[in-house]
Amino acid sequence: MKGTFRSLHNYNYRVWAGGALISNIGTWMQRTAQDWLVLVQLTHESATAVGIVMALQFGPYLLLMPFTGLAADRFDRRRLVMATQALSGLLALILGILTLTGVVQLWHVYVFAFLFGCVSAFDSIARQTFVAELVGDKDLSNAVALNSTSFNAARMIGPAVAGVLIAAIGSGWVFLLNAASFGAVLLSLRCLRLDQLRTLQRSKTGRGSLRAGFAYVRSRPDLLAVLWMYFLIGTFGLNFPIFISTMSVTVFHQGASQYGVLTSCMAIGSVLGALLSASRATPRIGVLLAGALLFGVGTGLAALMPGYWWFGLTLTAVGISAQTFTTTANSTVQLSTDPAMRGRVMAIFLAIAIGGTPLGAPIVGWVADICGPRWALGIGAASGFLAAGVAVRYLIRYRGLRVWIEGRRLRHSIDTMI
Repeated sequence: MKGTFRSLHNYNYRVWAGGALISNIGTWMQRTAQDWLVLVQLTHESATAVGIVMALQFGPYLLLMPFTGLAADRFDRRRLVMATQALSGLLALILGILTLTGVVQLWHVYVFAFLFGCVSAFDSIARQTFVAELVGDKDLSNAVALNSTSFNAARMIGPAVAGVLIAAIGSGWVFLLNAASFGAVLLSLRCLRLDQLRTLQRSKTGRGSLRAGFAYVRSRPDLLAVLWMYFLIGTFGLNFPIFISTMSVTVFHQGASQYGVLTSCMAIGSVLGALLSASRATPRIGVLLAGALLFGVGTGLAALMPGYWWFGLTLTAVGISAQTFTTTANSTVQLSTDPAMRGRVMAIFLAIAIGGTPLGAPIVGWVADICGPRWALGIGAASGFLAAGVAVRYLIRYRGLRVWIEGRRLRHSIDTMI
């Protein structure tokens, strides 16, 4: 684990990470409260409704993809993040007021999920690419992994706290607390030492610039393989708000606090997976393959678990594999992309990674309603195995992968490349 926290030696990254952790905790508190509000208070345990909320919240990543990438490539990313964080806080405040006054309805949640998604689509690209301005390419992979550690540490804390608060004071106050948490990021951005930010090459305005990102990706088989893998797992596998909420409520018959604990169980594994990723010097396609394969195995086992605590334990293992996969994919795409194209390529990456949810979440939610949550988890397991198949195909076709048995041991060879 030597060098795992090396990016924290950088003042700007250290300040940024502190503010982001507080905001991430608030975000996970809101996500938990939002899912519970829809599943238990506004519907009769409808997983389909939760899937629609996820589709509306993540759909804008796909719809706004060309514009979000261009914005991150052309504009001051620090100022862009400040604007999006302030807007997100305002939306959380309004939703909290609607909930506390008792007038909130399901369509309100749908509308706010879509608005959150539009703001987050610009925010996520800007934040992802802003990291390179904080630390530079040398420590970029480590910083990306530490960002994931922060995000998942927040997922470990936020849902558990939200579960207790929902039961004690209601979802509305959770939304208001999240609104306040955005102030931490705004403060951290104001405290950065601007003269120490790295100046990266900016994209030039041009008629074909919207299409340049797609052309660049099409010319890179390695990027295409990563994007296909993430599409499969992101669309059909990373639907854990549906998996965990439906297993908790309809299979194990647990309440809000226990639901939050299950989400935190997975977050523990995600933190471990992110720390392991941070300790690696460079991301590799072999790690992506292993992460996808283990995700399929872990999710399949989770579908078979007979009891609440066994399910929670398995979620921890799933969290390790899922975070290993997602963090390695993110680092691979950023480090292997030309800095001038990074915003647009990351927009495509996040549009596929997160924007695939509008396609998969309603389907997975429908399967959970009709066939049961265990079958929905089975779909997630299949996505991991299919993604592993994409990696194997790429390695055979472009990297000369060969496998053979020698002395009763499995051997392999592969062309070396970064």
